Amino acid sequence: MGPSGGSPLPERASAPFGAPGSAVDHRLLASWRRSEEYGVSLESVEPVWVGPVADGSLFAECGGAVLTDLHRTLANEPLSLMLTDPDGLVLNRFSGDTSLLRALDAVHLAPGFAFSEREAGTNGLGLALADRTPSLVRAEEHYSASLCTYTCAAVPVLDPVSGRLEGSVNITTWARSSADLLLALAQSAASTTSAMMLARSRGRAPRTPPKGGVFRVQRGRLEPGAGTLRSVSGPWVRALEEATAGLTAGRVVAAVGEPGAGRATLLAQALRRAHPHHRILSAAAPAPDDVETWLSLWTPELTKPDTAVVVENVDTLPAWAAAELHRRAVDALRSSPSGEPSDLAWAVTTESLEAVPAPLAGLVASAVRVAPLRERPDDVMPLARYVGHQTRMREVHFTPAAERVLTTYAWPGNVDELVRVVHGAATRAETVDVRHLPGELTATRGHRLSRLESLERDEIARTLTAPGVTVKQAATELGMSRSTLYRKISHYGLDDLR
Repeated sequence: MGPSGGSPLPERASAPFGAPGSAVDHRLLASWRRSEEYGVSLESVEPVWVGPVADGSLFAECGGAVLTDLHRTLANEPLSLMLTDPDGLVLNRFSGDTSLLRALDAVHLAPGFAFSEREAGTNGLGLALADRTPSLVRAEEHYSASLCTYTCAAVPVLDPVSGRLEGSVNITTWARSSADLLLALAQSAASTTSAMMLARSRGRAPRTPPKGGVFRVQRGRLEPGAGTLRSVSGPWVRALEEATAGLTAGRVVAAVGEPGAGRATLLAQALRRAHPHHRILSAAAPAPDDVETWLSLWTPELTKPDTAVVVENVDTLPAWAAAELHRRAVDALRSSPSGEPSDLAWAVTTESLEAVPAPLAGLVASAVRVAPLRERPDDVMPLARYVGHQTRMREVHFTPAAERVLTTYAWPGNVDELVRVVHGAATRAETVDVRHLPGELTATRGHRLSRLESLERDEIARTLTAPGVTVKQAATELGMSRSTLYRKISHYGLDDLR
């Protein structure tokens, strides 16, 4: 019988997928169990027909260009190159092997069809999207027998700036073909796609890959939720009250919002209010390859009394890890070492409620939206002063011009970006002025300054903010006419300094 007591798993499940207990082995078995729970047929797949595909995203544009070039090189090879969206919808397909194309059409692995695990069971692209990690599914490892004539390698592609899952690169070939280089080829195509996306993203900085981490939130310390910052805006206060009410009632609360907006901080503060005597653990999801170690590090703490946990970025967890975390959380909620019901309190952060993996989504009872910093301008200066004080361990001042720049900037990186900017400025001066801030904060919207432009902009700001200096004097010192200086002041967004 299957693990849930329903229909039996295919006999192929007993075949070795890799070394006993290996990551590949348990990932495939977990995928087969999910396929069974989804009700996927063991004999034939019935993927969902979405219709003609018209994806104009940066990912589709760059991925399509990469696969087009790769197809030219591999036109005579028995391979099919595909691009999918994050839901497994096949966006395009390239192959010079007509017999392979006909065979793929027969199982509907074609543009316009959704081929995620939910629709087609265990397959390369479905597993790569579910677990957010490169995946190779050989012939007998597919859940449905109709796919056992193929071997599929797929690699997820994340937006290099936001970190969001954009889709996957999938390469499918005949089962009898060698698969040794298949995954490496898919990884190369995915890496090239990501690099091209970054090159076309107007110079925005790449996102730092997740490193994960587990730490204990202490009172009076600098960790999120210490509660030392009291002057905050109405949207934050309302979200905090809503989260506190949910946690006090014993519900699992999800803080929903953009990364860096302060979701974990809000939950930790709410937990401190709802359960003042609990110890609070913050567990931030790591890269997919490190999840197994990450789980083993902190989940044993779930059964200990007076424990509260904030699990950050659950929407980035591999599907198998979400199922394992769900099992351990449910076990902890049922009992403790003493045999009494656990008083575990826990909460999660996610970019959207829909992105919470299915096993965990059923536990979430309340969702609280955490507004991005651009919607909370009243929070900018209190946070900036707090960061400045923590940087120098004494009060840091901001000129009126610097305050105007900080409060009118859109902060696409939210509080995390503000912390980086103010920390960098406060290390340079006890009174922060515009010249101490990065050039992009005052650059024309949509335009990122080059290194030379940043130097010029900073020099203009330095000259204009010198005591008693007029625009005419500044122009003379800078070696340019007043009209040129006025034009550059407008270009760099330095009008407040005139």
